[in-house]
Amino acid sequence: MSSEREDLIHRISETQRGLGRLFAQHHSPLFTSNLTMRQLKVVMLLAINGSSSGQDLAHALGVGLGTVTGIVDRLVAQGLASRHEDPHDRRVRRVELTPEGAALIEEINNAGHEHYRRIMDHLDLETLRALDHVTRTIRDVAANLTPGDDTCRQ
Repeated sequence: MSSEREDLIHRISETQRGLGRLFAQHHSPLFTSNLTMRQLKVVMLLAINGSSSGQDLAHALGVGLGTVTGIVDRLVAQGLASRHEDPHDRRVRRVELTPEGAALIEEINNAGHEHYRRIMDHLDLETLRALDHVTRTIRDVAANLTPGDDTCRQ
């Protein structure tokens, strides 16, 4: 790779990290919740997948089923997740978000979106057009690098 290309990639990456730090300073519900990182990961996986078995969650997190059981137990105790029998296999217990868990994910997403929107409200039309082009291009490249994942192709 050319040194200019490497320099640009480095500068863009550092700018994105800086933006992440600025977003974190706005006390998103993501940072004010009492969830551990693993609990947050499970909540996010459930938000994406709808419901999952303990085995699916263990595989996605790279941990054992016993670890997932403890994480889910705490999420159930907090009212963020529930367990139920799989209708196709009674031996399997499925985990899904409760309305409170879904509301937490919605609150986290909305807070980030609102903050990003406030920033964009201060950009001129030319910059917004360029940003639209760049973000669509990044999304398309990301979608092509993630075979079988149609969630990025909206």
